[in-house]
This record gives sequence, C-alpha cells and structure tokens, in this order.
Amino acid sequence: MTDPEDLATQVRDGELRIHELEEYADHDTAAEARRLYVEQETDTDLESIGDYTFPAERAEPNIENMIGAAQIPMGIVGPVDVNGEETSSNGGGAATGEHYLPLATTEGALLASVNRGLGVIRTAGGADARVTKNGMTRAPVFRVKGVAEAAETVEWVNDNVDALAEAAESTTSHGELLDVEPYVVGDSVYLRFAYDTKDAMGMNMATIATGEACEIVEAETPASLVALSGNLCSDKKPAAINAVEGRGRSVTADVLIPGELVEERLHTTADAIAEANTRKNLTGSAKAGSLGFNAHAANVVAAAFLATGQDEAQVVEAANTITTMDARQREDGASDLYASVSLASLEVGTVGGGTKLPTQSEALEILGLRGGGEPAGSNADALAEIIAVGALAGELSLLAALASRHLASAHEDLGR
Repeated sequence: MTDPEDLATQVRDGELRIHELEEYADHDTAAEARRLYVEQETDTDLESIGDYTFPAERAEPNIENMIGAAQIPMGIVGPVDVNGEETSSNGGGAATGEHYLPLATTEGALLASVNRGLGVIRTAGGADARVTKNGMTRAPVFRVKGVAEAAETVEWVNDNVDALAEAAESTTSHGELLDVEPYVVGDSVYLRFAYDTKDAMGMNMATIATGEACEIVEAETPASLVALSGNLCSDKKPAAINAVEGRGRSVTADVLIPGELVEERLHTTADAIAEANTRKNLTGSAKAGSLGFNAHAANVVAAAFLATGQDEAQVVEAANTITTMDARQREDGASDLYASVSLASLEVGTVGGGTKLPTQSEALEILGLRGGGEPAGSNADALAEIIAVGALAGELSLLAALASRHLASAHEDLGR
C-alpha cells in the first residue's frame, strides 16, 4: 500500500501534481495524502473533513482533488401530502400520497417552518401538484455573415427538426428531442434545443446530444458553431427566458385552506396573508426588478437539492417562483385561503450525477424515488411535485408569520 505521507511529500517537493495521486494510489489513500498536504501547507486540522463513510472511489465522477466530504445537517419534513383526499378528475400526479422529504441545511427554523405549513396543508386535505412542462435546454450559438445567412439557417432548422432529432438522439438511449427554437441577433444564430431527459436532470445528456446535432447544422447551413452553450439555455444564472419558457420541469402546487384553519393554526386571516403576499411577493418583487415573486422558495429547493444530490447551482433557476395567495369569500361571508407556487425551472433527477452518492441515494430512498421510474420520467416528476409542495408549505408558513407579526418571535423561540 502506498504511504499517504510519501505522496504528500512528493506533492510538496513538486515531484507529483495534486491531481495525479489516483494514478499512484487508491482513491481513499489519495484523498488522505491531499489532506496531509493541505494540513501542512495551511497549518490546519482536517479531521472532520476526512471523516466520511463511503469509499472515495464512489465520488470519482462527482469531484476532483477530493480531500473528504462536507457534512451538512439533514432533517425531514412531512408527511408531504400530495393530492390527499382531493384527487383530480384526470388522475393524481406522479407523487400522489404521503412522503417524508429530507432537507439538508444550516439555517435554523427552516424545517420547523416548513413542517408548520405542511401540517396545515395535511389538515386541509393535501395539496395538488402537477408537472406542466418538461424540457432540459441547451442553446449553441453560431456565426453567420449577416441576416440573409441567418434567415437561411433558421429556415433549414425549421424544416429539418427530424434530422436534428435523429442525430441528437443517436447519443442517448433515453433522451428525446422535443423542440428546437431559433433566435437571431445580428450575425449570431442561437438554437435552443429542448429535451425530455426522463428521470435524469439531463444537462450532460442535452450537451452531448446537441453537440452531435450541431455537426449537422454546420454541414447543411452557412452557420459556424462558436460555442456549444450560448447562454440562451440559460444554465445557473438568472434569466427571464427560464422564468417564462421554463427549463427542466415546470411544476405548480396549490391548496385551498379553510379560513377557520388559517386562524386556528396560523394565527392570522386569509385576507391578511393575501395582502402580505400581494404587497411583498408581487408588488415588492416587481419594484425590485426580481425574477422571483416569492418569499423564500429557494430555501426549500436548496435544502432538497443538497439532500438528494441535485446540482446545487441550479437553485438559481428554481428561484424563478411565483407565489399567489388569494382570499376566496364563501357564501357565509368568511374567507378561505387559496395558495399556490409555480416553479418554472426546477431541474431535478433521480438518476445520474450526485444522486448516486450513498447519502443522497438514501435520501431518495426515504422518498421512494431512488433510480429510474416506471414509466421513465415518473420518479423525477414525483420529486419535482414533492419539492413544490414543500416550497408551498414554506411560503405559507413564512407569509403567515409576517402577517401575524410573529417572524422575529419565532426565531427567538427557536434560538436561531
């Protein structure tokens, strides 16, 4: 067995590069050698970082220069009641039933708040949730001489989507090209490819498939590929196109809560919550120029992403959430509360990427959603719906706390 101390010395002496250690030792020994090297270079103790419970080789597809693992507290909320007693006429959503949702976070009071909202939703009969659109995008940018060549390229693309689909789908056994939408800006042509990636989040799948299709575009049109991603996708950054057109899964969840339940459990009224939502999430967000019209939907999404092995940077797109709260007057004059969240860009998967890591796999097991679903895509749909109901619960709880002026006291009570 190679001595990690020797490897660390060779790195320090410049005989080995830090990324080469797996060529000379197993993955765990290489990680230990890097820790030793970093400890010596930075005068630190990395005992906790090095205390992980899975073979380092399992993380090889997910990390380079591994030294250990980050440990984030994980809890559960729930049950998350999707559809509950009110199954719609066209059948339940992919996540119909009760599920415990693992959330990993360092923010105290978050899970307590979400659980409060979920308790109200359960008592109200559960929330409806549906994936309304699905399409992972990749948008390459091409160079042309001018508008005439741009128009020629767009015309060819529009007439030959089947040929592009054949090329793209030759790279994957699961992905399906749904659409190619052209955009022209001067002498640049952008083609926004959208794919059904089934139970995978599918970013890598979409990239590889689009690369194959781009070869056909270059061969058949005057366009020359400049970059496989032209940012019209748009990945891991705020973008209006994702808020409008969606990326990944677009999912909506809603619930109707009796007014008496609002007063009893949330200590406020439907009218007060609706007003707080309008003035804060809608008017306030509009004045701020925000792409997200919500209170803190990204909080739940980020915690769910960390727990279940999603790409945490894509929380940016998931923050493009619109929350609505309406007081619906009954015949007796009382008001019930209609609450909804619509997440235009929730990019989730139950296969591939970080979902294969041991901790994250166990979290998906809690949900009953580990691996591919039957039919394909149903597990990722279900995960999107459960996260949406969790986000709805978080919005409901926070807005109620604001409407009742209990936000600060709640944090004080929990010592956060």
